[in-house]
Amino acid sequence: MELKPSAHVDTFPRDHLPPAGQWPTLRFDLAGPSALRYPDRLNCGAELLDATAERLGADRPAVRDGEGRVWSYGELRGHVDRIAHVLTADLGVVPGNRVLLRGPTTPWLAACWLAVMKAGAVAVTVLAAQRPHELATICELARIQHALCDTRSVDDLLRAPVASLRVTPYGGEGPDDLLRLAADKPSSYAAVETSADDVALIAFTSGTTGRPKGCVHFHRDVLAVADTFSARVLRPRPDDVFAGSPPLGFTFGLGGLVVFPMRAGASALLADWGGPERLLRDIAAHRVSVLFTAPTAYRAMLARLGAHDTSSLRRCVSAGEHLPAELWHAWRNATGLRLINGIGATEMLHIFISAADDAVRPGATGLPVPGYEARVVGPDGDPVPDGEPGLLAVRGPTGCRYLADDRQTTYVQDGWNLTGDTYIREHDGYFRYVARADDMIISAGYNIAGPEVEEALLRHPQVLEAAVVGRPDERRGEVVVAHVVLRPGVPRTAETAAELREFTKKEIAPYKCPREIVFLDTLPRTPTGKLQRFRLRTGALQFPRD
Repeated sequence: MELKPSAHVDTFPRDHLPPAGQWPTLRFDLAGPSALRYPDRLNCGAELLDATAERLGADRPAVRDGEGRVWSYGELRGHVDRIAHVLTADLGVVPGNRVLLRGPTTPWLAACWLAVMKAGAVAVTVLAAQRPHELATICELARIQHALCDTRSVDDLLRAPVASLRVTPYGGEGPDDLLRLAADKPSSYAAVETSADDVALIAFTSGTTGRPKGCVHFHRDVLAVADTFSARVLRPRPDDVFAGSPPLGFTFGLGGLVVFPMRAGASALLADWGGPERLLRDIAAHRVSVLFTAPTAYRAMLARLGAHDTSSLRRCVSAGEHLPAELWHAWRNATGLRLINGIGATEMLHIFISAADDAVRPGATGLPVPGYEARVVGPDGDPVPDGEPGLLAVRGPTGCRYLADDRQTTYVQDGWNLTGDTYIREHDGYFRYVARADDMIISAGYNIAGPEVEEALLRHPQVLEAAVVGRPDERRGEVVVAHVVLRPGVPRTAETAAELREFTKKEIAPYKCPREIVFLDTLPRTPTGKLQRFRLRTGALQFPRD
């Protein structure tokens, strides 16, 4: 696909895209009145904010904070436009410059992101938990010279060994605070007329297997995920209130808490993750109707539901890790709501397989989101028969474009995005998750999917959480090791471990059962609740093998 003329003065992002021959095949053939047709000149910040305010009214609530303050679309636009003036007039940001954004989830962080979009710059939103050396690597890879940072998260950024990084704090008292600088600026700003395929954001992967990869997404990509998953599966309403646990540094959070609600003219509660109890209080206090979080959080909220009013909820989205059928049924029984399961990827920007309402099949991820297509392939790239496991391959209006990274040819092959997940396509087109491809356990010649073992363990009444990994073994190649969080009061004894092993042998084939069980207080997880299996492979408290 030939790129349109760019509005960027700083051409680094476009100059460091992968060669065109290494791009995935992009599709824009979604049928119906919502077909993915975008003009050549498109600024997603202006489209999400200005166009929504003009279409539905500037007085509509747009964002809320945890203290009950609400900004309308008009008020949010005023804040965004003043910040955009600071970026361009005071800080010297030009279109194409990368601007690092860091801080807890707040309306101000969202306003900074939108201001970067309208200024034609490129947002690189990072986690408040990332440390100086991690931040330095991201700044080096993306050649970042500007940063807007919440004063509560500024110390580690200032300690990052980055030459010529100009950090502008916000939310403080200093004369150079972003909000003080913005106070006297005009309340309107004409958005830069960026190209639809100008780079809007670079989202970095976690880097658990090496240097993080910068995933490059265009202005049209931001709208495409809203016009596919959100519009066709989630189907939000203008009166919805969105909330969730993922930070805006993850594309799951950016979509679910900024892009999707604003595209629909809805509002979002932007408050940092404070645990399941805090989330339940927020749902009741703010009458949240659309919730985005990971399976772990849904499980943690189950035990506390009775003390909170969740009657405002109508749509609950689960992503970030596998959603067991047992948890889906437990949430349905407790709330009457059917969880919307989904799989997405930073490389794809958001969710591309999902199902809602009557199309939900517990235990399966779902069907390709309208606008996307998916298949399961073998090592040669050819589709495998339905019912057989293979690698998930996807293509649609978004896709992987790594920033100057030779791993592009691993993720994209023959025009398809290979997500690194092992899946089964069922005969009627539903896709069922098996495991991460690199988490498949091969023991004595058998292929064992950790999530299947986890689901068996979770059916035991004494098990609260379970995570299964393989550990090297001289005789078998690998052995199955289960890490288990028990319910309160259950003893962590060899007898309990033996009971769990015997239970799983009745649930699944004996060769899949854990040969070792490790009891833990909690499982290691990312800030969004995604399980960090790589941290479990070194082992801890172990009980004897069979």
